Amino acid sequence: MAEFSLPPDSYFLGFDSSTQSLKATVLNSNLTIVASELVHFDSDLPHYKTKDGVYRDPSGNGRIVSPTLMWVEALDLMFQKLSNSNFDFSKVAAVSGSGQQHGSVYWKKGSSQILSSLDAKKPLLGQLESAFSIKESPIWMDCSTTKQCREIESACGGSIGACSSHGGRVLMKGLLAPRLRKYLRLSLKFMIALKRISLVSSFMASLLIGAYAAIDHSDGGGMNLMDIKKKTWSKVALEATAPGLESKLGDLAPAYAVAGKIAPYFVERYNFNKDCSVVQWSGDNPNSVAGLTLNIPGDLAISLGTSDTVFMITKDTNPGLEGHVFPNPVDAEGYMVMLVYKNGSLTREDVRNRYAEKSWDVFNKFLQQTQPLNGGKLGFYYKEHEILPPLPVGFHRYAIENFSGALDAMKEQEVEEFDPPSEVRALIEGQFLSMRAHAGRFGMPSPPKRIIATGGASANHDILSSIASIFGCDVYTVQRPDSASLGAALRAAHGWLCNKKGGFLPISDMYMDKLEKTSLSCKLSVHAGDQELVNKYAAYMKKRIEIENRLVQKLGRC
Repeated sequence: MAEFSLPPDSYFLGFDSSTQSLKATVLNSNLTIVASELVHFDSDLPHYKTKDGVYRDPSGNGRIVSPTLMWVEALDLMFQKLSNSNFDFSKVAAVSGSGQQHGSVYWKKGSSQILSSLDAKKPLLGQLESAFSIKESPIWMDCSTTKQCREIESACGGSIGACSSHGGRVLMKGLLAPRLRKYLRLSLKFMIALKRISLVSSFMASLLIGAYAAIDHSDGGGMNLMDIKKKTWSKVALEATAPGLESKLGDLAPAYAVAGKIAPYFVERYNFNKDCSVVQWSGDNPNSVAGLTLNIPGDLAISLGTSDTVFMITKDTNPGLEGHVFPNPVDAEGYMVMLVYKNGSLTREDVRNRYAEKSWDVFNKFLQQTQPLNGGKLGFYYKEHEILPPLPVGFHRYAIENFSGALDAMKEQEVEEFDPPSEVRALIEGQFLSMRAHAGRFGMPSPPKRIIATGGASANHDILSSIASIFGCDVYTVQRPDSASLGAALRAAHGWLCNKKGGFLPISDMYMDKLEKTSLSCKLSVHAGDQELVNKYAAYMKKRIEIENRLVQKLGRC
């Protein structure tokens, strides 16, 4: 491995261009964090007048966009902040990045000439003002494309047909394909003037190399336009979306590939080394997988934030209607599965406020004093319209008879409310039973090899204990911030090594013995629950899914 070791005294710079901010994380050749910086869109760039980094259409039609030039100005401001901290850009061997998935940028004809001839004496903003067909970029939160979702799904042979090769369900309004169908069929004039469509990830990479960057396989896998097995554009999906689309999207590339050398603009303006490589940027979720060091099939990560997200490493595409499959950004042969739940921390806080005196101490005390399986009290708690399963706002509670016995012996009765301690346990058990069930449909081994918990609620030991008991495996936690920008910095180093080798190199070779000694370490927080309880939860989980299916048939609407 020494032949392909990272160059000593070098830096690897990772960005995360998220909905609300641009973050930077810098690793040295020992994979230790040496610098970090943040540009918060609302507060650092207030003249754009965004709220949480976006504009919401006041008419309520679901259109949510961000100003494209805000992202351009944020990059300039980030470099200024790093310069003000005396950061030595000349030591950066490679740069990569993470972009919020499903956001899109529309370059107009002539923009490539602007990109390739940037004047280092001037900020990026003024030079790129005329480079875009539209000034606002629709993002993942945009949900104004219901009609287009149904049209594409029909053209692709229904939900199952659409999922079979494109990695996930078409009928999700925030994805790019339905948005492109809406935009590109809206105006012939717009289509003629349009030269290139970028994702946020490939857009930011384009700024850094001074040319159009390819879309990488991992972020491309989230567009519903790519055949994730062949890693090529899907002719069926492209034709169902808009005519002439492939030429507007450009090439696809492996996530570990080098997009190009850093543009002369940044060499002259910030003193980057002219040989600094820009590794393909990817989506925020693929970068988080890299940042959490998930690289073994059977690994599972659970991010406990505003929305709860489950990540899983797999060798099988096995797409389904309830989640999404992407090519793994750090494994040329593997894939990552992602399940997203809208009802995460805000729903936990809502139940805490209603039933636990607005106190996490009381909430945790209730978890401790109630028994696993909750005496057969099973709950579904949706403060927001849920994605998985597709159910509207509402709380549904059931008392289960014979809850610790065989599935066919369990009988349920819907009830109005539980006692407060049971409400708390019903919420927590319900959330993680759902995760176990739906991850199992995607091929999660039972039990997983390990779970890495991250996000705000991962600091709650009582919640982690419930996760360990339900899944039947050890739970680890990480204390490092910004897994997406950290993952991008790791991918910059990994891409540099792959480029030096002239082909793919397993990222585990790069880690060597560094994991436990650096910012990459994670610690064991909770040991696995006992096997008998795990088996009881398995039967209880099947009962929950049986009830869930009936609720979806009765109330659900895609």
